[in-house]
Amino acid sequence: MTSGTLSDEPNEDVHVLALPSGTRLHEYELQAVLGHGGFGITYRAFDTLLHETVAIKEYFPNDLAARVSGTTVQPKSTADKKTFQDGLAAFLNEARLIARFEHRNINQVRRFFELNGTGYIVLRFERGRSLEGALHAKSWDEAAVTGLLLQLLDALEAIHAQGALHRDIKPSNIIVRNDGTAVLIDFGAARDFRARSS
Repeated sequence: MTSGTLSDEPNEDVHVLALPSGTRLHEYELQAVLGHGGFGITYRAFDTLLHETVAIKEYFPNDLAARVSGTTVQPKSTADKKTFQDGLAAFLNEARLIARFEHRNINQVRRFFELNGTGYIVLRFERGRSLEGALHAKSWDEAAVTGLLLQLLDALEAIHAQGALHRDIKPSNIIVRNDGTAVLIDFGAARDFRARSS
């Protein structure tokens, strides 16, 4: 599920059906839209209990869903209901999958829940920019590229050791933090192979 960067890059392409700034989702207060894709919207939010910034992904498949009554998400038709529910289950399974990984170079799931007829994943907010943006912003020397690559390979080794595959590694799914380290995000296409025999 591509739903935008989890970093603090500016985003001028606002989703017209996104929840407005100030909306509360449990203890989280939405502040801005970070990005959106075909299956969801990603927000920057403030955790009012822990007093920290987080990123929240909302399951919102454009082709299947509509927002009604301000905050509630529902399938556009009865024919879309099963596909919508199957997608929601896969979205929440993404959260369960990522929550297994405790690694500096893998984005951390803080919490996930169902609300407003849909699902939300609360993630650590990464300060930085996507590798895609970083590649355009400056020239990179071999040592910097090698350093990022080794961090990402270490993250992938941890993912594979847990019986999972990311399946969507690309520059827009890698954040380069302000300290120069890399973090892998967006596990929407990931698959868990622990229960399979091959």
